[in-house]
Amino acid sequence: MTHKKLTLTHYIFIGFFLGIIAGWVFGESITPVANPLAEIFLRLLRMAIMPLIITSIISGVVSVGSAAGLGRLGSKTFAYYIVSSLMAILTGLVLVNAFKPGVGAKIGLESSPETIAATEQGLGSLLINLIPENPFAAMASGDVLPIIFFSVLFGFFVTKLSAKPRGHLTDFFQAAFETMMKLTLFVVWSAPLGVFGIISRIVAKTGFEAFKSLGFYFLVVLLGLAIHASLNLPLLLSIAARVNPLKHYKGMPSALLMAFSTCSTIVTLPLTMKAVTGNSRVSEKVSNFVLPIGATVNMDGTALYECVATIFIAQVYGFELSVGAQFMVVITALLASIGAASVPMSGMVMMSIILKAVGLPLEGVAIILAVDRILDMFRTTINVLSDSCGAVIVARLEGETLEGMGESHQ
Repeated sequence: MTHKKLTLTHYIFIGFFLGIIAGWVFGESITPVANPLAEIFLRLLRMAIMPLIITSIISGVVSVGSAAGLGRLGSKTFAYYIVSSLMAILTGLVLVNAFKPGVGAKIGLESSPETIAATEQGLGSLLINLIPENPFAAMASGDVLPIIFFSVLFGFFVTKLSAKPRGHLTDFFQAAFETMMKLTLFVVWSAPLGVFGIISRIVAKTGFEAFKSLGFYFLVVLLGLAIHASLNLPLLLSIAARVNPLKHYKGMPSALLMAFSTCSTIVTLPLTMKAVTGNSRVSEKVSNFVLPIGATVNMDGTALYECVATIFIAQVYGFELSVGAQFMVVITALLASIGAASVPMSGMVMMSIILKAVGLPLEGVAIILAVDRILDMFRTTINVLSDSCGAVIVARLEGETLEGMGESHQ
């Protein structure tokens, strides 16, 4: 009865390797099987994207907005999330442009668009097009960025309502979001079949050439995450909180190990709180406020990964993204990371949202799925580390001394 122990990740790997074998053994004759499997998976993914964006971002903004009602604490917390996420995304942006892991990759993809919307827009028109003339038309045509803009705005004004209607709408969008997460989980469970279809037709067309650049991309993401953990976050701790980063990091191993093995910031939350209050001496008032919101909203590792992955996929398709297009990737990665649910595989769904916003085919998701789970472990670890740093920084900005940080106490 070992099959009961297999997780979604195992099935994705099985689908991936069976796809390689099928593409290699059967060649082009696998196409009649591979195409429908790939198409069903991609259609299911497209089906989930719009409702997921709307419900996740509105419920995310409403929870942050109601927290921000607590005043100074909320604004400092949110400011930290934006700064740290942007630092992570820009680190990824610099690395993926410097190393260009997708350039020259021989990956035989089904769709190869002549142009993508993002490369044809200047920065000015990009910013204007953020505002939807008709949100329903934008939903119907799949325009992601205007919908994100509308959802953020809608969520913000929900927080301005009086208690009763605000409560109704908050409950409604929270319930809708949880429903969409269950539906998305169903879609994600079709990934093994979709991956089998996409990978088998890639191998049937191009052989094994496709996987060399994947290893390079994997290393670029890991390098970005390492730089964020060892340079960006310590820099923020030193400058904004004036504390020794090593003293804070000293208490984090158990929480980071939990994050690494479960790929969930929510599951890790109790250990993160224990480390931040016990080792780093942050008050419970600050940690109970900052960390739960951070587990839902602050996704530095995920945002960095999404930025690198999107530009890698653009490079695979042969597109040179302009400054405006890359700015679009940065903004979408930032907003999508706010909406990203703190559960395993959410990165894949958010990845689909960003590809759709930039105008790249969703098929690109399948290329990176092979290494996604391993990267998920690393990026979740960085997400948790960043949350903990945020709690320390907000505590210091609130005037806490954090005396005794890093010292063992019984």
